[in-house]
Amino acid sequence: MFSRLQNMPPTDADLAAQTLLEEGSYRFQSFNSSDAVTLGLSLRKRFRGTSRHLKGKGLVLSIQTIAGHTLFACTVGDLGNVNGIGDVSLDSWTCLEGMIDTVKRTGHSSYYVEKAMSAMGKTAKQMGLNSDSSLVSGGAFPIWLEVWRITIVEARI
Repeated sequence: MFSRLQNMPPTDADLAAQTLLEEGSYRFQSFNSSDAVTLGLSLRKRFRGTSRHLKGKGLVLSIQTIAGHTLFACTVGDLGNVNGIGDVSLDSWTCLEGMIDTVKRTGHSSYYVEKAMSAMGKTAKQMGLNSDSSLVSGGAFPIWLEVWRITIVEARI
């Protein structure tokens, strides 16, 4: 009788709560440019093993300090062929910067902000995120350190 309830997908409120827990648990004692490269290459390798990559989807990845200094950046996928068709583009980097702006403005992942807004029935404008530079979607994720904060972004385009 209640087995249907167990198979229900999580609500946006559930997803926001889970994401908030994850944000609080990913903390580093120290972090330097070498760590950024190691982390970036690890995320790149992990993405290349996903079904999304096998289906031809690309990724743009950037690890930055809160001040905007890039410690690691890469793309995975086709930037376009003679027809101009590709799975990553210059627009991908623009989207990525919008997600990074959301993290910088809120201190939370853009995914958390997206799900929390949806759960509350609010729009980006109502939450004060109506600037042209912010993007409330997908995958920018803050990593908190004892000394400084960086923004890691995994944008699936």
